[in-house]
Amino acid sequence: MDNYRVINAFFNVGTPEILIIVLIVLLLFGAKRLPELAKGLGQGIREFKGAIDGAKKDIEGSNENEKPESKENSSPENK
Repeated sequence: MDNYRVINAFFNVGTPEILIIVLIVLLLFGAKRLPELAKGLGQGIREFKGAIDGAKKDIEGSNENEKPESKENSSPENK
């Protein structure tokens, strides 16, 4: 039970903590580089989502290939 409390407390980030993190990032990188960092972060997230979607399509495609093809065997053209 103690481990759950530690993990729960670790991810309990509120508004004051987020503001402090944003302030530190602003001080480290400056206001001019902040839009560049946000753009790069957005592109990275977009690429990550694309990779996940591609992996899902590959998995679904491999599952469809493993299904028996009973429709093709029962068509009148094959008889």
